Amino acid sequence: MKALVLSLALALSGIAHAQHGGAAPTGATAVPAEAAQFDFLVGQWELEVAPKVNGLAAMIHGAPKLVGSWKAWKAFDGYGLDDELRILDASGNPMSLSYAQRIFDAKSKRWLISGLDVYRTRFGSSSGAWQDGEMRLEGSGQTNDGKPMLTRTRFMEISAERFKMRQDRSYDNGASWEEGTLTIVAKRISRKALR
Repeated sequence: MKALVLSLALALSGIAHAQHGGAAPTGATAVPAEAAQFDFLVGQWELEVAPKVNGLAAMIHGAPKLVGSWKAWKAFDGYGLDDELRILDASGNPMSLSYAQRIFDAKSKRWLISGLDVYRTRFGSSSGAWQDGEMRLEGSGQTNDGKPMLTRTRFMEISAERFKMRQDRSYDNGASWEEGTLTIVAKRISRKALR
């Protein structure tokens, strides 16, 4: 058994060595300071979620009361983070589960984000940058019925204990925007998130 482990280790060492042209692999570059811009999200948060509602049902019943949790961890050797967003109705029934990976690209000086809408099995992407004390993102994805959608998202009013996220959406490739389609107010419950 020891011989098998040793030969496997030597084989893998040879593969890694061959990938670098026989030279020793170079070290990673230093993590840029901007890679800490999303650190405000690290930890565990309880959410008040307010979707924008229109129409007769909204006039009669008002906006639905939604709650949720948001958990985030540092990832990618400090270059970014992973996060999980859960939204529930007032009775605790799951409404949405999203998982995102966020990484800072030092070349473009932008954040690149890939998100998965778990319950609808749809991926979306966005990118953005820190501007005027806010994180501002532009993205693309799909509506619940699979139609293309653009998004503009702002993380604002950021402090150690709370932040607000507001999202606008366009269903016509940016010709017009529905503002404030989703607003989330997050309050910190822990500086560390349990996985």
